[in-house]
Amino acid sequence: MDVPSSWDDLRKQARKIEAQLDEQMHSYRRLVSAKSDGGAESDLEAGIDLLLRQLQQVNAQMQAWVSSGGSEMVSHTLTRHQEILQDLTQEFYRHRSNLRTKQEHASLLEDFKEFDRTRLDLEAGGDGSTEQALLNEHVGINRNTAQMDGVISQAQATLGTLVFQRSTFGRINSKLSNVTSRLPTL
Repeated sequence: MDVPSSWDDLRKQARKIEAQLDEQMHSYRRLVSAKSDGGAESDLEAGIDLLLRQLQQVNAQMQAWVSSGGSEMVSHTLTRHQEILQDLTQEFYRHRSNLRTKQEHASLLEDFKEFDRTRLDLEAGGDGSTEQALLNEHVGINRNTAQMDGVISQAQATLGTLVFQRSTFGRINSKLSNVTSRLPTL
């Protein structure tokens, strides 16, 4: 990454990285919504993670520039770039978490299908013994456990979404408070 020499160079570099991040996040969103397993996402995740770190470095350089005597307009621009970084980071982690949940869910379903096939094989060859009854009980318990895991996963995803919404509304509220304190007639 080049070391920029002026505020305009820093701003251009930040916008360039943000545009690359937008493009890769779009691809990642499509990947998350289209599939639940595979390995193609790891390369994309690594690229997004690298771009997020680069944008964070550029923002740190911009912060140093502002700290050394930048104007209020420059400070406002820096704040906007920091908010964009925060939003992109949160979105990336949320999508990555959703992908992991999908992969885990698919794995559990596959385990359940395999277990169900085993149960059917046992039931087909069952002779009504005590062992058969215990195996049937074990199958029922595992089925209920898998269903509970699904409900818990769904609740965790809902909680994550609600926490994200809460932080979004908090930022909106603070921005509105900031505007009303500056312009009390509004």
